[in-house]
Amino acid sequence: MKEAKIKTNDLSLYYGNNLALNSITMDIPEKHITALIGPSGCGKSTFLRTLNRMNDLIPNVRITGEVLVDGFNIYDKQVDAVNLRKKVGMVFQKSNPFAKSIFENVAYGPKINGIHNHKELTEIVERSLQRAAIWDETKDRLHDSALGFSGGQQQRICIARTLAVDPEIILMDEPASALDPISTFKIEELIFSLKENYTIIIVTHNMQQAARVSDYTAFFYLGKLIEFGKTKKIFTDPEKKQTEDYITGRFG
Repeated sequence: MKEAKIKTNDLSLYYGNNLALNSITMDIPEKHITALIGPSGCGKSTFLRTLNRMNDLIPNVRITGEVLVDGFNIYDKQVDAVNLRKKVGMVFQKSNPFAKSIFENVAYGPKINGIHNHKELTEIVERSLQRAAIWDETKDRLHDSALGFSGGQQQRICIARTLAVDPEIILMDEPASALDPISTFKIEELIFSLKENYTIIIVTHNMQQAARVSDYTAFFYLGKLIEFGKTKKIFTDPEKKQTEDYITGRFG
């Protein structure tokens, strides 16, 4: 395995008294795609949100253990959650572009971070849309509302918006679950192309998708990490019977 970009050590999370993540220890390698699989309610999305402290926004959440990004514990008191989320970007299940132009959507993050030079913003917007494989479809419509595009295009615009602040890690929570097969294929192609420059963690319910796009797969069940390893091995020769039963559709 390449050098770990993210390490979790004995990570547990409670919603009130309810234990949602149970002692997760895992090394997520840099510039690879790691898929999180498991049945609904098993802790995949909760785990994903611990990696950029999105759970901070939920009342009565308590976290124990560590999440290290490049060796720093992101739950340390000195860590600024806003700066962390620049480094660890997030793409949600449902595309959520702002009711603004494409240009304003993608330029939003850089502007908040103090970039106001129009030439610089224009370069960032173009570069981000190209990286998100949506430039050709948007270059003549940059000042049209992002809401006027299809669901698959909106999701790629949202990915461009995430890329515009130069993250190192991209979290994706079922980014293609609301899309048709052609749009899903485009998103998968895009995810695959992005791993050259980014560490990507994707939650997916779609087992075939996990097998197609990821290098590593983590199987969660009832808040526990059951098995983690190279995707090919997890899907063809898992060590745990529980993993095999889930992958072969015997439960879940």
